[in-house]
Amino acid sequence: MLLEGLLLPLTTPFFADGRLNLNKLEQNIERYSKTPAAGLIALARTGEPSMLSDEEARLVLTSAAGAAAREKVLVAGVSRDSVRGTLDMAEHAGKAGFDAVLVKRPGVLRDARLDREALGYFLMVADRSALPVVLGSDADAPLPVEMVAELAGHSRILGIVDADAGDERAEVIAAKTGAVKREVAVTHVFAAVTGRMQLQGEGMVSAAALTGGPVTAVAPAIRTRTKVVGFQRLAGGTGSMLDGLRGGVVGAAVPFAACAPQACYEVLAAWKDGDEALAAEKQHRLLDIARRIEGDLGVAGIKYGCDLNGFYGGPARSPIMPLSGSERAEVEALMHGIRN
Repeated sequence: MLLEGLLLPLTTPFFADGRLNLNKLEQNIERYSKTPAAGLIALARTGEPSMLSDEEARLVLTSAAGAAAREKVLVAGVSRDSVRGTLDMAEHAGKAGFDAVLVKRPGVLRDARLDREALGYFLMVADRSALPVVLGSDADAPLPVEMVAELAGHSRILGIVDADAGDERAEVIAAKTGAVKREVAVTHVFAAVTGRMQLQGEGMVSAAALTGGPVTAVAPAIRTRTKVVGFQRLAGGTGSMLDGLRGGVVGAAVPFAACAPQACYEVLAAWKDGDEALAAEKQHRLLDIARRIEGDLGVAGIKYGCDLNGFYGGPARSPIMPLSGSERAEVEALMHGIRN
């Protein structure tokens, strides 16, 4: 699976009383599907996965897959503390129509003294997962470089979303994973081919079926070609996008993209066009904004930014507190120049 471009981490909408608001989730996804984002990530950290029961998580994944455009790569956050729980959620994601799963270090194994157990967790999940795995490395619990290098050689591990994609770390990981080469299916314009795009016969039947004969799918197979990729690394923080691109990342999955997808995409687009100066200018205008909203205010700040930019943000789930009046005014001022 090709992971290039902007993979947008979704928020999870709630009603004021804390119930899931799946209708708003689907409306958001329908609008995100019209942006230049290459894909969507459900139940990443921005999606408040630890606030959901397993049943609620399954409902979110099912709704998200049903609402997304077929050409958007879909990644499901499925991390649970146990291997069994993670595999169960990965199986559901596969049945729902996702293309890959995002797996992070379990909360019970975040201590660096448990690196060996964490490595075993990732390997067991990758060996048995219904879908290929993308590693998740958070800024407050980054995966050790040596662990990433070892996991990169696993045939079912596609890449990593790394919140710390700065120059030095990116260069070391690039050097240690440079030998990894794989072929992925792409379209004629070298965009990702999703599993939903490859489904045959959707909504089409043969003439015989219309006259009482047996139902036969007649949809033509999508034409694909192959592309050789390495261990695919994505920047996981808005402030590290440009440094990551300089260090060889192929895209970004940044929380701030939920409320400003176009502004985040423009950094990647300028870089892809070979205009590093423009990419630097585009990122510079995001730095202070994203640092405050993405870094300091967290999910509540991102959700309010969504409200300001035409997406539904709504409340975070308790015990996350809503923004104060002064914080809301600050977010409004910060986002004034980057409205969609």
